[in-house]
Amino acid sequence: MLKIKTWVFNPFRENTFILYDETRECVIIDAGNNDLNEKNELFSFIENNTLTPKYILNTHCHIDHIMGNADVIEKYNIPSVAHKEDLPLIERANDMALAFGLNVKEPPKPNKYVIDGDEIKFGNAVLEVRHVPGHSPGSIAFIAIDERFAIVGDVLFKGSIGRTDLPGGDYNTLITSIKQKLFSLNDDFIVYPGHGDSTTVQHERETNPFLSND
Repeated sequence: MLKIKTWVFNPFRENTFILYDETRECVIIDAGNNDLNEKNELFSFIENNTLTPKYILNTHCHIDHIMGNADVIEKYNIPSVAHKEDLPLIERANDMALAFGLNVKEPPKPNKYVIDGDEIKFGNAVLEVRHVPGHSPGSIAFIAIDERFAIVGDVLFKGSIGRTDLPGGDYNTLITSIKQKLFSLNDDFIVYPGHGDSTTVQHERETNPFLSND
């Protein structure tokens, strides 16, 4: 059974996740740790729970979601997984950080690229990859079918949707992604976004002002 640990990291208040199961293998999703305290929080949890990291999974590669990649990879020597269409965002990571007045270790390029329908396996767990562009060209969601939850990055929020005014964003593409790739999940699926509180597919389908009356 998958367990989820969540932190709110960096000045953008980004959600970083660790998923792990009874085997103690884990994945880190959107490593947003940006200072020594945040890095120590993340690493201490892994060590105190005797976890073995297998991957960094990137829902997308905007700077607030990849700030901690370099530190995590340096510590655990694990592959970084992303969709290839977000590679330009990683290549511009330093410029993005400087634009916000931040000093960030340059995140390594992904070691592994995934596409829609791929699976990420660790321990006894399987995550389905769904390509959900619109917020960024390479945005992906990780779906835990058996545990009935989805980690969706900045595609869908509680009561809102991701920005589409950043390079590579597109409103119509985002709406289509949500309806086809996320709203095809059952109503009871929990949605864990990249910022803010969790929600459910049913709640967003019925009440999200960008989607419920569209």
